[in-house]
Amino acid sequence: MNFTERLGDRLLSNTRADRVRDVAALTRRSVRSKRGLFRAEGPQNVREALRLALSDSPAPGLPGLDAVYVTESELDRHPDIAADLEVVSERGGVFIRAVTSEVLAAMTDAVTPQGMLAVCSLPALDLHAALAPADLACVLVRVQDPGNAGTVVRAADAAGARAAVFTSGSVDPFNPKAVRSSAGSLFHVPVVTGADLVDVAHAAHERGSGILAADGYANVSVDDLADAALLRSAGVARSDDAPYDLSRPTAWLFGNEAQGLTDHEKAHADLAVAVPLYGAAESLNVGTAATVCLYSSARVQRRAHS
Repeated sequence: MNFTERLGDRLLSNTRADRVRDVAALTRRSVRSKRGLFRAEGPQNVREALRLALSDSPAPGLPGLDAVYVTESELDRHPDIAADLEVVSERGGVFIRAVTSEVLAAMTDAVTPQGMLAVCSLPALDLHAALAPADLACVLVRVQDPGNAGTVVRAADAAGARAAVFTSGSVDPFNPKAVRSSAGSLFHVPVVTGADLVDVAHAAHERGSGILAADGYANVSVDDLADAALLRSAGVARSDDAPYDLSRPTAWLFGNEAQGLTDHEKAHADLAVAVPLYGAAESLNVGTAATVCLYSSARVQRRAHS
């Protein structure tokens, strides 16, 4: 009998079971906070949660794996996940159960459930510890949309950022929609929530990081800084020829979708920087702007350190 068949012998089919209600309740932020757990839905999130659980030396401040629920048909479609799940099962410490599609639908708020989900522990990480190793970090200031939050975390992960910080007043990045939008990146990038921007600025400056504020109305563009860095690397310009050296450790501030960053919030930055608009679009979505800014820093930093 293979692993999937063994799981099927203990199929969870009662949509009104306490365990089903407990997982469904993680939709609410108050429940997540009280229980210290969140729900990560879909194959990519489950895959990354399992890989992290199987890692010999996971980075501090990342989620732990508590439980996995999966339909048999979905497990058959993802043999790599089935293999990792079997190893985790053998090690013990994680509750694993096959469920019917009806049970999975009752556990999630997704319009179209993706066949599997993990329940994970919320990470605990001090702000100073998160920023200490960060050559590149992103700070979301009063960002409200969970889809945008997940997209920025995903962009930060792809750009090699070492931390994502959410200030108080921001959406919870462990909201199920935000987790889905992050596509597994919450298991790669340490996340701090509920931070005070004053503390963020102090912690970043204390460890030698500069702070840039993404601002569509700024006089300096991210292209200006990237071009200046390229000229410096070619020996054509000096470090004082540009208002900011993009190769230095940097924390980027990204503001509220509707309001952007206030003057008070921008005052914590060393420089306000715009993403240039070459077409007729009025502005950029915060997730797109964050991707451009983070990649600009990442490219310059990688070139400087190569």
